[in-house]
Amino acid sequence: MDEGVRRLLERQQYGFAGEHTAVKICTWTKKSLRDEGVCYKEKFYGIKSHRCCQMSPAVNYCQNSCVFCWRDLRDTEGFKMIRAEEADSPEEVIDNSIIAQRKLLTGFGGNPKTNMEKFKEAQNPNQFAISLTGEPTLYPYLSELISLLHKRGNTSFLVTNGQSPDVLKRIEPPTQLYISLDAPDKDTLFKTDRPKMKDAWDRLMGSLEAMRSLSNKTRTVIRITLVKGYNNIAPEEYAKLIEFARPHFVEVKGYMFVGASRQRLSLSNMPYHTEVRAFVKEISKHCNYVPIDEQKESRVVLLGESAPRVSQKINLN
Repeated sequence: MDEGVRRLLERQQYGFAGEHTAVKICTWTKKSLRDEGVCYKEKFYGIKSHRCCQMSPAVNYCQNSCVFCWRDLRDTEGFKMIRAEEADSPEEVIDNSIIAQRKLLTGFGGNPKTNMEKFKEAQNPNQFAISLTGEPTLYPYLSELISLLHKRGNTSFLVTNGQSPDVLKRIEPPTQLYISLDAPDKDTLFKTDRPKMKDAWDRLMGSLEAMRSLSNKTRTVIRITLVKGYNNIAPEEYAKLIEFARPHFVEVKGYMFVGASRQRLSLSNMPYHTEVRAFVKEISKHCNYVPIDEQKESRVVLLGESAPRVSQKINLN
């Protein structure tokens, strides 16, 4: 990695755990340690925010340049990482991520608002969100990393942009697989995610097909990041893609006006929670998925299948 990029990320409170591996303390981890609230993933799926390690084994590598990404994209590398023999090993990724996480958490030990029981538990994270920054499917030992996390008694949330369908077809199933679906059609995908590969739409469809196959092995989630003026269109087409992939859940989350995305978008592109809810209702009209939970602070609504796996609904009126 370019040393200037590395220093910039360190100033943004990234903790490096290798040549291309980094962690960053999530806002919700900080809030949970102070008993000020928890991430919607804790509310929806039961993971503990204070024991979550938000990390990436592919910092600065991504096939897309999403308009809503909070990162500075000017120095993002493209399709491939360094050679496999030069990459951080899965053991190094896990061990060094925990060390970096502990270092970043140090200041909470002297904060009078910190829940000290949670702080002690946070020293040994048991949930690894493989997402943070970059595209984790570009890491050559991703399957081995997930397998080792599970052998050590940890859970894994893998978030992917869907541009590596071949990886998803052979991967060790994570505890939960997220695929970002930021467009209902090819033109909107190139407008919103700005992929570097011409066959990006076909790759995304291949990943949704792989998700359908993985749904009997692990929990699967489609993530839609809603950006006003870009992809808040054609709810019926989103519904078709959701039915094709058949995930266990769908998250529709409003874009947040933070980080470097503020250089590309304006505050008007960030939908209100009421607008997210309204869009969810339109999607639900065209598929077998219904809203079952939400978190207003994160501007996110969760959908699940109306039958047979999910039955409880929430009222969006």
